[in-house]
Amino acid sequence: MTAPGMLRSDVKSSLNGSADLDQSWDGEAPSSPPPLQSYLLLTIFTCFCPAYPVNIVALVFSLLSRNSYEIGDYDGSRRLGRKALHVGIASIIIGILIIIVFCAVHLTRLDF
Repeated sequence: MTAPGMLRSDVKSSLNGSADLDQSWDGEAPSSPPPLQSYLLLTIFTCFCPAYPVNIVALVFSLLSRNSYEIGDYDGSRRLGRKALHVGIASIIIGILIIIVFCAVHLTRLDF
């Protein structure tokens, strides 16, 4: 036990004399947060596909992922970002299928 006014030797002190308590119990430095992967640009791109309900859901998941990251919930942010990616890919595939079906129907009805 240390006397009042004395700093403990196992706690790193800063230049102004206050104890730095940002270290973990193991003595390791705190790790930096993981990179943000919300796939916002992909989900904005999917808004131009003709699968509107699906791409709006992808955009919402992407924005929720960014909000979770700002709060500090990195696992939730990663999970929501992965959902945004999967729903965004599904939106692109559905949009391509809608375009193909529309072109096939339109081209078969032409009179030559």
